[in-house]
Amino acid sequence: MLTVTEDAKQLLKETLLAHTDDSESGLRLTLEPSGRLGLVLSGEGYGDQVIEHEGAKVLLVASELAPVVDGITLDVQDTADGPKLVVSKE
Repeated sequence: MLTVTEDAKQLLKETLLAHTDDSESGLRLTLEPSGRLGLVLSGEGYGDQVIEHEGAKVLLVASELAPVVDGITLDVQDTADGPKLVVSKE
């Protein structure tokens, strides 16, 4: 199962609110052709794993992507450019 820290949930919520005011939208975790994970604005789909924070759907994970991200932790790292989401393997 994907683990999302509280800091990551907060950053995801801030990012979501900066791009939409649609309460039905969330940020969808995607797997790019390069093998990197990405985020896109999306509505909830059938079978999605939904991660919420303070009443907002901050992250949507499609059922077919769930096994790929199993054992991964999504966290926040402070950088010179500001906070960034980082992925680590448990």
